[in-house]
Amino acid sequence: MPHADLIFTGGPVFTADTVRSRARTVAVKDGRIVAVTGDDVADLVGPKTEIVDLQGRMLLPGFQDAHVHPVWGGLDMLRCDLAELRTADEYLEAIGQYVQRHPDDEWILGGGWQMSAFPGGTPTAAALDTVVSDRPAFFPNRDGHGAWVNSAALRLAGIDRNTPDPPDGRIERDADGSPSGTLHEGAMGLVNRMLPEEPLARLTEALLVGQRYLHSFGITAWQDAIVGSYGDAGDPGPAYLQAAADGTLTARVVGAIWWDRTKGLEQIPSLLERRESYRGGRFAATSIKIMQDGVAENFTASMLEPYCDGHGHFTDNSGISFVPPEILNEAVPLLDAEGFQVHFHAIGDRAVRECLDAVEHAIARNGRGDNRHHIAHIQVVHPEDIPRFRELGVAANMQSLWAALEPQMVDLTLPFLGEPRSAWQYPFGDLLRSGAVLAAGSDWSVSTPDPLAAIHVAVNRTAAPGQKEGEYEAFLPEQAIDLATSLTAYTAGSAWVNHLDRTTGTIEVGKLADLVVLDRDPFDGAADEIGATRVLQTFVEGDRVYAAPDA
Repeated sequence: MPHADLIFTGGPVFTADTVRSRARTVAVKDGRIVAVTGDDVADLVGPKTEIVDLQGRMLLPGFQDAHVHPVWGGLDMLRCDLAELRTADEYLEAIGQYVQRHPDDEWILGGGWQMSAFPGGTPTAAALDTVVSDRPAFFPNRDGHGAWVNSAALRLAGIDRNTPDPPDGRIERDADGSPSGTLHEGAMGLVNRMLPEEPLARLTEALLVGQRYLHSFGITAWQDAIVGSYGDAGDPGPAYLQAAADGTLTARVVGAIWWDRTKGLEQIPSLLERRESYRGGRFAATSIKIMQDGVAENFTASMLEPYCDGHGHFTDNSGISFVPPEILNEAVPLLDAEGFQVHFHAIGDRAVRECLDAVEHAIARNGRGDNRHHIAHIQVVHPEDIPRFRELGVAANMQSLWAALEPQMVDLTLPFLGEPRSAWQYPFGDLLRSGAVLAAGSDWSVSTPDPLAAIHVAVNRTAAPGQKEGEYEAFLPEQAIDLATSLTAYTAGSAWVNHLDRTTGTIEVGKLADLVVLDRDPFDGAADEIGATRVLQTFVEGDRVYAAPDA
């Protein structure tokens, strides 16, 4: 056998294969794995072979994020980034400093604030006016389902007390009906349609910034959960094509093309055209993103029963199904017949059921295929729908980091869900026991892209070190899943969803050498230390794309 280019040895290897076998040595030649063994591989060592001594640290397959927004995350990092801050005062101070540093910007743009920093989760234009009043300002929150705007932005967009709420959103208002400064869901479009378009060079820069950040967490592949015009960032598709063409796209990327909820079945021919044009190098847009509802914190997640008023009494609001079920039940079979994967966003139990129903219609019409539809977020799932994931072959795309008690859950979610729905949240354990396929993602820039922080929550159902905002007990600990299952979901599971499982996702001979070196073996430590694990090195096809300073 020819000499290897790269050999990892001296530490445990988590293969994520079907039996989750363990090894001690992995050899790589021409970007592919040529040996996985516990035996000596001295015969593969040549004069140019690089030896990576694991020193007891773990090697595992590259993480794959099944739901992420790297271009938008990178753009946030280039703008006024609030993601690392916690309080309203910190946000205002940072925005004020940014305004001073950018006197020529026509708009003040940024994002990343968390709802729990403000009473009721709704910041005001009056507060934002104290640091920027001469120019319009637009700041989406961390989850992208709401935006904080100043008075100049409201005036420019013509939003006043007489402006009606759009069908798919809500304008937060003062007692007299005047807009207070928070726009929910589709109401954001009243302002962001006014924003200047970001040039391709800027979006490509944002992609590369985001890619470097994701590589630093061991992420070697992902599914971009919205490729299309949504929000304030522009369409990421051309940036991926540019990076693929010039060789700077080092990750493997599946794009989920945005389903425009203001249109119907007539958009399918254009989606087919975009699938053909959005393909190059390591990028292929072969999925369709359908956002079926909003989020629970602003009462737009679609629920089977109405929200509570915080005192245990039902209101008259059960959220929004963005795509009417009669259209969804026609669209999904048509997309399935065209070979598209459907990537659903569903937070509420009604949205989850509507998505499962649509897949059931597709199977009835088309038979069972291999498109690997998946539902992301799955925050509230009715117990009757748990077994349907396995029955219908729909993967559960977990954002595990959110399955913990923290201020937003305690203050803005639990009181308004009530019982028994509060106990139906993030049912990963039940889904696993039912036989569902588990994949995993972060939804960055909504929250950190660190897979190990998310895995910590999946195992412990408590926030990871560095993510804690107060001391809380474990959240529905019966829904915890074990470390091996969570690691496999973030590697082999997401690779399966991305149709990359034949070449990546596990450490096996013949597969591409997309690999990650951790700073420890997380199986050797206590479960509550998992989230302290760091990535030291990341490799794509045997090429090092990230190395920590102490690697």
